[in-house]
Amino acid sequence: MSQFNFVSDLQNALIMDGETRGPAPRWKKKLEASLNGSANTTRSVLSVSYNTSFSGVQAPTKTPGKSSEGKSKKSTKTPTKTPGGGDRFIPNRAATNFELAHFLVTKDAGDKSDEENDKATTSNTNQGNVQASAHKGERQKLISEVAQIGENAGGGRILCYQNKAPAAPESHTNPLKVVYSIKTPISTKSGSRYIPTTSERILDAPDFINDYYLNLMDWSGDNIVAVALGSCVYLWNAGSGNIEQLTEFEEGDYAGSLSWIQEGQILAIGNSTGAVELWDCSKVKRLRVMDGHSARVGSLAWNSFLVSSGSRDGTIIHHDVRSREHKISSLAGHTQEVCGLKWSTDFKYLASGGNDNLVNVWTLASSGVGTATEPLHKFNEHQAAVRALAWCPWQPSTLASGGGTADRCIKFWNVNNGSLMKSVDSKSQVCSLLFSRHYKELISAHGFANNQLTIWKYPTMVKQADLTGHTSRVLQMAMSPDGSTVISAGADETLRLWNCFAPDPLASKKAAASANSKAKNSVFRQSIR
Repeated sequence: MSQFNFVSDLQNALIMDGETRGPAPRWKKKLEASLNGSANTTRSVLSVSYNTSFSGVQAPTKTPGKSSEGKSKKSTKTPTKTPGGGDRFIPNRAATNFELAHFLVTKDAGDKSDEENDKATTSNTNQGNVQASAHKGERQKLISEVAQIGENAGGGRILCYQNKAPAAPESHTNPLKVVYSIKTPISTKSGSRYIPTTSERILDAPDFINDYYLNLMDWSGDNIVAVALGSCVYLWNAGSGNIEQLTEFEEGDYAGSLSWIQEGQILAIGNSTGAVELWDCSKVKRLRVMDGHSARVGSLAWNSFLVSSGSRDGTIIHHDVRSREHKISSLAGHTQEVCGLKWSTDFKYLASGGNDNLVNVWTLASSGVGTATEPLHKFNEHQAAVRALAWCPWQPSTLASGGGTADRCIKFWNVNNGSLMKSVDSKSQVCSLLFSRHYKELISAHGFANNQLTIWKYPTMVKQADLTGHTSRVLQMAMSPDGSTVISAGADETLRLWNCFAPDPLASKKAAASANSKAKNSVFRQSIR
């Protein structure tokens, strides 16, 4: 019969004129029903039972009234199965205390409801409405009290469909985090760009000293990385890959800090005896030795021909490398070792961080050489040693500082008025800070427990990505001359290169095009014949 029905339907579809034999549209059915209806016809209301399968009670079905044709209609029932054979969500009510809730709600509600009903029958309509509203308010108050009593009595919420798992300890590391990670292991999308979360290159750094207070790596403007390994100082050419040993100290001595001059191949080395050595790396020749400290030199910072050194004796000395009498001034703003030293991008301020949890900001001297002998600001909000310091390149008056294990905070200061602008808890020891030159972002190096590099969006300080790979704390970072690559030195005796700040090629093309258009439209070019 099915084939005949198909042929019949096909013939009906091919009829171009006349009335079709198919079923009438819904609008036509409604129109006919409204026309055939009459005032004397009694219409029955079909009762539909919901959730009858769940409650186990079958709803009674009323007998429908007869229509004008004398035929009866069939009653409809709610389907007991989910349409389409899908699954139903059944919550877990194991932790729900329905008995306590029912008892406490009905404990005092029964008597009150009876009293309200008696009063309602003896009073007028207005009084009944007032009493009904009062009864509703009392019942809502009773329900809120029940919820509070249930929390105090049972130690949990009444309407609780699941119990949350206890939080893991802060130092816990999930071994399945990589397997069940939402982010891709290769890159992380940050706004409109992708940040590679794996290192581009790994270099071995045997005998790298695991000391939080030393600064043992720096990247020059000529693309040469200087790193101290044990008692030796090596130079690695990032362009060609050549490695060269610059110097080796005597047994027991070591380099405590390295810093390149802004332009050129002059390297300053602060050693464990308290002296600062100047080396011409193009000739592999030591130029001079400048004394002045009574303990090791753990931090260095250049300002043109002036090099500032911070020592374990708590002092900062400004050395003029052009003069025979190199010592210009000595600053005594710290009571313990000076482990962080950075000049601002406009070279108007010098920031120093020490093991005494202080951050001092020194202003440039009136003569233009060195700084004032008293600090402009003393920031004591950190609760641990401050080694990580970084100046914002697009806001020269903004200083970022990071604290040690007992502090773990990254703080931002406005050195113009000495105010604290923002403080963020990084959840781990802050060893180094760097601002990006291409993006308004900040990268921080951390220690226990994850030993990661973290990229933050500035100034919101929203975390953009975590760069993982080091198996021990990341002690120091340095940035390439073009600002696209960051090199990190870890206590696991490895150096890792991260291409995390690569400039956007489309943005660079637009910038180049705008620069060319400006050059073409310049008055100077138009005047040339």
